[in-house]
Amino acid sequence: MPPSGRPRATPFVAASVGLHVAGAAALAAWPAAWPAVVAALVTNHLGLLAAGLLPRTSLLGANLTRLPPAAVARREIALTFDDGPDPEVTPRVLALLEQHGARASFFCIGQRAERHPDLVREIARRGHTVENHSYAHSHAFAFGGPARLRREIEASSDLIERLTGRRPAFFRAPAGVRNLFLEGVLQRCDLRLASWTRRGFDTVSGDPAAITARLLRSLAAGDILVFHDGGRPPAAVLLRVVEAVLLEAKASRLTTAPLGKPAAVAEGGTRRRRKGSGQTWE
Repeated sequence: MPPSGRPRATPFVAASVGLHVAGAAALAAWPAAWPAVVAALVTNHLGLLAAGLLPRTSLLGANLTRLPPAAVARREIALTFDDGPDPEVTPRVLALLEQHGARASFFCIGQRAERHPDLVREIARRGHTVENHSYAHSHAFAFGGPARLRREIEASSDLIERLTGRRPAFFRAPAGVRNLFLEGVLQRCDLRLASWTRRGFDTVSGDPAAITARLLRSLAAGDILVFHDGGRPPAAVLLRVVEAVLLEAKASRLTTAPLGKPAAVAEGGTRRRRKGSGQTWE
């Protein structure tokens, strides 16, 4: 966040604000120009809307789509799981990850975490990180104003911190869809937006081979992969896909790691915590 404490806008958002200011000035000076001004503003709003529908874009704010260079040098990839925890699926995912010595990041929905607190604690106990995937995972999330977004995000972060002792450092928007207000809210909440390098569309496809192929296409160090442990896909499909990815990663000499490191896991057993964050990048 800038020294003034005010959120920093991206060039695209700053240009949009400038366009609105210029439009207001133009209307004040030349009222007859209103058709051109309205057309320009409508076009701009459509552009903002389109940007919000692109989960991997950085037009609306910083967006983590790959791991940082240090993680790439260590040949790490990140497995991330959305929409959980699920009492039937998540324990089986945890067992599979444990079997392969893999660590991941779980983007949990606050309401689900509230219903299954012991499962959230178990995720953290096994060395995975628990991140913020909103409180209600509403389809209307991307239409919220700053106050509504902040209430939803902070409710989930507060809950996860109470359950695990670690405040989330990353946020993933429901379905990856967002609006221009989200970046400022995340800056105030000390969260980073995280999307992915690729996804398998496992919530809409029941074919393990097709899902796996999408995830493994050009797999490389630094990739962030997204799965869903919230009940879709079925556990049997998800486990086949996850195991196939883990086996391919091992064959390619890639290792798995969460998005950053849990604050309590450090050399010598000492605790490190960067102010306002539950993780450090290494």
